[in-house]
Amino acid sequence: MFKGVFPALITPFEETSDAGLNLTGLRANIEYLIENGVHGVVPCGSTGESATLTFEEHETVIGATIDAVNGRVPVVAGTGSNNTAEALRFTKSAYDQGADGVLVLSPYYNKPNRSGLIKHYTKLADVGVPVIIYNVPSRTGQNLAPDLIAELAAHPNIVGVKEASGNITQISQIIEATRDEDFSVLSGDDAMMLPVLALGGVGAIAVTANIEPARMVAIYERFCANDYAGARDMHYALAPLMRAMFIDTNPIPVKQAAAMRGMAAGPLRLPLDCLTDAAEAQLREVLSHYD
Repeated sequence: MFKGVFPALITPFEETSDAGLNLTGLRANIEYLIENGVHGVVPCGSTGESATLTFEEHETVIGATIDAVNGRVPVVAGTGSNNTAEALRFTKSAYDQGADGVLVLSPYYNKPNRSGLIKHYTKLADVGVPVIIYNVPSRTGQNLAPDLIAELAAHPNIVGVKEASGNITQISQIIEATRDEDFSVLSGDDAMMLPVLALGGVGAIAVTANIEPARMVAIYERFCANDYAGARDMHYALAPLMRAMFIDTNPIPVKQAAAMRGMAAGPLRLPLDCLTDAAEAQLREVLSHYD
């Protein structure tokens, strides 16, 4: 179920003083992505500014996404938290609303020990919804080791990992250790999708796919068709944009790129702030090559 290109959705906000949810814009963005061939969508991840959404907004965005998608592709809802009870609430809500799976980041700041991590993920997986682990040490301050991920993969509802460690050796070890499991390894770094596919991974949860969904999908589909040279050419064609998506903290660049493209975006919520003028000009220049 969870293979291919899954855009990590931005959350559009209204251009008002309270920057409320722009659900009409969210639906329009989702329609654009599905029309361009994405294999699934991920609301309420880091790219969706989940850290600044209220409980009610979080649940509303997931529900609106499920309604807009209407069963055409899988919806993997971000339901992570550094508070297990809070993550459990989000996960149960996503399950009740009909999400196909949930994406759960490793608890940040707390830095739990191994047994705590196992209990955290097990409690969420026991809800009954398929769980994708999200390993992103740059945000959580803690790396999930391959042997720990392999141990968690034995749970029937823990079905994959979004690997954003940036360590290709580690990703290879995870794939090696879970080859006998029904377990998906997805790249969490856009530029590493093709190398991860080559190692036996099955796709990516990607930021760049918000802006150039068809080109990101083309990398995946060319690889699956054994057109490795074509996949590589498309990878290098998109490489400048992939880098531009991370010239500042995600989702600052992608949200401004979406606005430049006429997509629903709206303001960022503090403590995130806009790009500098120089960085915005750099982003606009890169985008001009894809128009």
